[in-house]
Amino acid sequence: MTGEKRMPNIMTEPLPLILDEIDGSINAAHEAAKDARQAAEEARKAGEKAANEAARVAAEAIGRVEEIAKNALELAELVNLAVMEAATTAQKRLTAEKEAESQSKKKAAR
Repeated sequence: MTGEKRMPNIMTEPLPLILDEIDGSINAAHEAAKDARQAAEEARKAGEKAANEAARVAAEAIGRVEEIAKNALELAELVNLAVMEAATTAQKRLTAEKEAESQSKKKAAR
């Protein structure tokens, strides 16, 4: 530096020019705040839309799971009935075979 002190713009610029710069800065800040509010509103709407979509998808998935569980329960009940019927049939067959064997032994003993 040459040792000279530079004068501040406020001392060298005309007042109307300084006021125009201040006004321009205020307007730019106002526009930036307006843009920020608009972006926040759009983000809020996007968030709500995403939440609603997620809730809809979750509800559909829950419905599918409930239907699968209902079908599985019905199949389990059918399997249980089939097993019970098979056990009853086997028991009747064993009882009949024992009865037939007992009858056969009685006939042979006579």
